[in-house]
Amino acid sequence: MEETRKPRLLVIVASVRDGRVGKAVADWFVDFARAHDAFEIEVADLKELDLPLMTEPNHPRLKDYTQEKTWEWSRMVEAADAFAFVMPEYNFAATAPLINALDYLVQEWAYKPVGLVTYGGVSAGLRAAQSIKPLVTTLSMMPIKEAIAIQWVAKQVDDDGRFEPIESHISSGTAMLDALVKWERALSTMRAPESVGATR
Repeated sequence: MEETRKPRLLVIVASVRDGRVGKAVADWFVDFARAHDAFEIEVADLKELDLPLMTEPNHPRLKDYTQEKTWEWSRMVEAADAFAFVMPEYNFAATAPLINALDYLVQEWAYKPVGLVTYGGVSAGLRAAQSIKPLVTTLSMMPIKEAIAIQWVAKQVDDDGRFEPIESHISSGTAMLDALVKWERALSTMRAPESVGATR
């Protein structure tokens, strides 16, 4: 009997600065999502990917890329069935690297759900979450309401650089992953067969 493939969740780490706490949060969430066991988990660290500011000459909706790094990013995003953004709040908004990474592509994002793991100080990154929603909906993505919001994040990273969640992070994380499963299943019927798999 053929084993059913798990949908693929791409976890995108949105902070690229030195000294970031986002990597610790992402490492915890990746382990948490793997233990949840509904998705195959992949990670895209925008610091490692190092996309330049959008430099492609052709409109991204055409999927006529000229740079290998763009094709690499395209293949990674297209292979995903759902997304989780691990993102801080900068000046009441999402990070420039995340917005840039979204702007590189169009077709590859469409009809896929996205969960938001935000962190910050008193606001827990919630204003960044609100700022990114108009962009992802324009790309035909579904931002789900279930989310993880981490307040005073620096206080929850230990001396070894590990993020230590509290119960609310665990319960909200479970709710978010459960919702991503349902939305991925529902939206899979809307993803056209020709959009699956990069052409290069």
